[in-house]
Amino acid sequence: MFPKSFKEIQVDWPAPEHVPAELKVNLAFAMGMQPNDLVDPYEPCAWLSGPDVPPLLYNAANPDPHAGGGVTAGGSRGTWIVSHYADINRVYTDNDHFSNKGTAEFQRMIGETFRSIPLAIDPPEHSKYRMFLMPHFSPARLNKMMDDIRKVCVDMIEAVRKDGEVDIAYDFGRVFPVKIFMSLMGFPPENFDRFLEWEWNILHGDSMEKTAWALRSVLDYLRSFIAEKEANPDDGLVSSIVNGTIEGKPLTDEEKIGMVWFLWLGGLDTVAATISQMFRRMALEPWIQDWIIEHPEGIPGAVEEFLRTQPILSSGRSAKFDFEWHGLQIKAGDMFQCLNPSGNFDPAQFEDPRRFDPTRKGNRHFTFVGGIHLCLGAPLARRELRILLEEWFTRVGKFKVKEGADTTVFPFLLSIRNLPLVWDVKG
Repeated sequence: MFPKSFKEIQVDWPAPEHVPAELKVNLAFAMGMQPNDLVDPYEPCAWLSGPDVPPLLYNAANPDPHAGGGVTAGGSRGTWIVSHYADINRVYTDNDHFSNKGTAEFQRMIGETFRSIPLAIDPPEHSKYRMFLMPHFSPARLNKMMDDIRKVCVDMIEAVRKDGEVDIAYDFGRVFPVKIFMSLMGFPPENFDRFLEWEWNILHGDSMEKTAWALRSVLDYLRSFIAEKEANPDDGLVSSIVNGTIEGKPLTDEEKIGMVWFLWLGGLDTVAATISQMFRRMALEPWIQDWIIEHPEGIPGAVEEFLRTQPILSSGRSAKFDFEWHGLQIKAGDMFQCLNPSGNFDPAQFEDPRRFDPTRKGNRHFTFVGGIHLCLGAPLARRELRILLEEWFTRVGKFKVKEGADTTVFPFLLSIRNLPLVWDVKG
């Protein structure tokens, strides 16, 4: 089903002249859009971080017109693939050679020109935006949110605990982190369903028309919401952003929509996908549940290992100028894709990498990317996951997948749409 060697993925497809023919590959299988039912759904990428795999591969453009006019699985016209830990780390941290401009700027599909801030901003400009937003995700700010996060979690668990069953993906994972996010941002809770509909069509839509509709809808809403918070400030994050100052100056309209849009896009999907995959892994490997019950103090380590073994995103960069790397000529504008589902399991970095080890030390994975663009929401995501495990095993206990349920997963943001779990109800 999946290729298992470098030879199996080599292709004779179009690529720029500076790309060696032997490095042209088809890595569609590793881009998260091909489902599987493995306990470790990222296992098909295991061999890509091996010492016999070239450090740089080139995911070439498919010349088949039925494949979208000659595009890769990632939607581009060819990109360098970085699959080893040390090389991924360089791309994420070497801001002199690699740029983040244009990253996750879906809005350009409908002619918008504002930037996604701070993700698509390079140094030195990046730092002023990062420093402006950081206090809103600081330990002090998150500490104030802990009681509210726990209450949302407890209320949701108690609502289903006596039923002995829940769709952990659709009815819990899809909902819990988004409730927290909407409260943080100051969005009205009644927008929950349409936010998720817009986000689904932007990231997972099956047509350009649906994606364009969703983009216009959310941007129209966000601009209206920004105007409302300018007129009537409150204590939500959107209000703090649009009424704030950077270097003593009010934000421009493009800065306001760029920040609010980026936070909106990043806050709706990532933790939801992580929760669904986390519970799937525990259901398929019940010993993990036993370990957590016996070692509740080890939950932070377990969360970190769930994150390492569930790298739902592979981040991209572009070359700023011509340079040589690993004996290869890189050209200005060349695109790079860091394959986190490979790097997070690199045996050169992680001992026995495919083993789930909740006591693993020095667990420096790339699930939240790395370098200056390390995910702003990572501390919040970690706390949400820790609280969820604490409250779940206190109130519900052990569980399993409902008999006959489909456990296939897309090892990416798309992840799991439905995953019914069952358990014995406590008295």
